[in-house]
Amino acid sequence: MKKQAQARQRRVLKGLPRKRTGRRTARSGNRFDAGANAGYSEGVRAGLETFGTVFDGTSIIIPSYNQLDYLKKCLASINVHTSVPYEIIVVDNASSDGTGAYLQSAGAGGVVRCRVLERNRGFAGAVNVGLMMARGSSLLLLNNDTIVTERWLDNLLACLNSDPAVGMVGPVTNYISGDQRIEVSYTDERGIAAFARRFNVADPAKWQPTDRLTGFCLLFRRELFERTGYLDEGFEIGNFEDDDYNIRVRLQGYRLLTARDTFIHHFGSVSMKALGEKFQEVNDHNRDVYTAKWANPHELIQASRLPEADRPAQGETAFYPQGVAVRGATATRYWIEGGLRRPIAGETGMPVVRLSQIDVRRWPLGEPIAADAADAAWLALPPVWEDGGALYLAENGLRRRLPTARAAEAWGLQLRRGEALAPEERALLGEGLPVIVPARVAERL
Repeated sequence: MKKQAQARQRRVLKGLPRKRTGRRTARSGNRFDAGANAGYSEGVRAGLETFGTVFDGTSIIIPSYNQLDYLKKCLASINVHTSVPYEIIVVDNASSDGTGAYLQSAGAGGVVRCRVLERNRGFAGAVNVGLMMARGSSLLLLNNDTIVTERWLDNLLACLNSDPAVGMVGPVTNYISGDQRIEVSYTDERGIAAFARRFNVADPAKWQPTDRLTGFCLLFRRELFERTGYLDEGFEIGNFEDDDYNIRVRLQGYRLLTARDTFIHHFGSVSMKALGEKFQEVNDHNRDVYTAKWANPHELIQASRLPEADRPAQGETAFYPQGVAVRGATATRYWIEGGLRRPIAGETGMPVVRLSQIDVRRWPLGEPIAADAADAAWLALPPVWEDGGALYLAENGLRRRLPTARAAEAWGLQLRRGEALAPEERALLGEGLPVIVPARVAERL
């Protein structure tokens, strides 16, 4: 039986169909459907019972859109070259090339956990679904057009776990923008394994600090995800969502490292290239979203640089304003005040900002507040002001910079109608953390 199971798994990895024992009749089809439905229900039940359970291993999250042949190569390479504990989660963006059917058959064989989406939610949307499904103590985002290599994950984990101040790490490759690209000596796929075997010799001296890691292969701890949250789905289809996440991690005082002792092969943006003429339109849109959100993010990081000892315990929530109303995936509205989220009793007239549940839960729960009391408190808050071309907000004796007008609009801060602070009052304010635009997240499986 063990040999039969192993042979079945090998066939799934190679994309070959399982052996059939005869032609499927209507009666057998009904039994099959009933069994499939029962299995799905059992899976849902088991998933609910074990929700929140974390295992000491890595969740490898692979977003996919068409390109089934590349995905098969990627999965096969993980199976061959990964010796440390892991799970594979593939989230498919409504592919039209049979990827969904393949994933469901592979999942039935125990090779992957998968979610086939009803529509294309882009790279960020697919990754976020994978993050919701993930159970590993470390999380790795991996493009479907990659081939991983000997000791790849061992080396990356060693780099990540070398220092708590390291937030994210990534390998080098043959095809990428930025300084993660290296020259390779092979000319076809047959040469990848031999090249990587010589290259992937663990060497901490080759771990290089960087300001930017691309999302084709990105490893971080679950703790960082809980502090930072999901990718921003405001970046449609793909591009710039990894740059955005880099900024959000660095603002918290974490470092990024390129593991230059680790190589994986990257065929290179095959899903994005498949967009054809639409690629430029998508890229331009996402660049505009990034610019409207951050303006000059590197200057902002330098101005807000935090030593590790001062890293905010509440993670990215420290970069959100007080005196606002928010909600998560449920209908409950909260008034944010004094570092607490207070349930609002009644209908509020102020704008309510939609956040992810992981963002909302970073604020400890406080006592409920009546809607009219929350509205009155919001209306009494002073408006933002401009100084030297930059926008600022007064909060708890501090002035907090808003990187762009979009940051004010995202929180409804431009609608405040309280009494403006006089220049002499502003001069007495200390310097607080900047206020950033929250990530847009659909947050549904």
